[in-house]
Amino acid sequence: MELQGRIVAERLASDLLRGNPLGDPAERDLYIYLPPSYDRDPARRYPTVYVLAGFAGRGETLLNVHPFAPNIVERLDRLIAGGEVGEVILVMPDCFTRLGGSQYINSTATGRYEDYLIDEIVPFVDAHFRTRAAPAGRAIMGKSSGGYGALVQAMRHPDVFSVVAAHSADCYFEYCYLPDFVKAFRAIKGDPASFLERFWRDEKRGKDDFAALNIIAMSACYSPDPDTALGYRLPFDLQTGELIEDVWQRWREHDPVRLIERHVEDLRRLKMIYLDAGTRDEFAIDLGTRILASRLRQFGIEFIHEEFDDGHFNVSYRYNRSFALISQALDEASSGG
Repeated sequence: MELQGRIVAERLASDLLRGNPLGDPAERDLYIYLPPSYDRDPARRYPTVYVLAGFAGRGETLLNVHPFAPNIVERLDRLIAGGEVGEVILVMPDCFTRLGGSQYINSTATGRYEDYLIDEIVPFVDAHFRTRAAPAGRAIMGKSSGGYGALVQAMRHPDVFSVVAAHSADCYFEYCYLPDFVKAFRAIKGDPASFLERFWRDEKRGKDDFAALNIIAMSACYSPDPDTALGYRLPFDLQTGELIEDVWQRWREHDPVRLIERHVEDLRRLKMIYLDAGTRDEFAIDLGTRILASRLRQFGIEFIHEEFDDGHFNVSYRYNRSFALISQALDEASSGG
């Protein structure tokens, strides 16, 4: 293939993540894809697409080599070479935590990951690379937890991003999280701290351990409590499993389905909102996304919503669609269309 971009690995020392509650590294790798013409055309500036990895992933994960499918950079190279997508700079941040993820939001239990993304990474990229340093030149996308992060950041920061693509994004928490509470309760066995110690110590893990880690991580993001020993509150009683209504309500306040009402005008400022989910999604995110789309429609917010015949996993081929739409939307935004 003649048209190929290249990867740049930067090392960022974050002031905002220094001293975070989990003791996670404040110095992190930031992977950036520069498009094929970047070195040949030094006067040209490029739109930027921020790609957020899903739960248990980080920017580097997106570069993993797969035997049966291209990774995100190989995919983008092919799309650019085929004329399906315009040239863009791709930014792949690392917002991983000891709990498996940050949801790309601030929390007293994990750290200031939203601020890290918005106030440190975006300015760094604009200062060091030839970007179109304006909302009309920036998009944000992701899948699963990354889709959640992309959607929430876009609705909170239309002054930073003008385009968002959210694949199988965590939403309508009653369906995508609540069914895993029983699995988490049984795996944690009344002691989250001991569970985490075992999880990171033992390579062999139980069938529900990953679900338990996910629920612990979401608790740290959605229901932090600095007055507790853990730094967060789980949404169920550790002895009986009974749902704790006030904690569960705190979770629901972070649900994109319920955030919409608080961000109607912000969402209207976006040039494109793209949502998709597989109709056999294992976490019922297809239903959650339908509900999300219904809420957007209720408030008169324009969006694109698509479904496809597949589940939650191994659906990176859907990026072909979102990259094409993102490219078109960024071109139109930059030209004032």
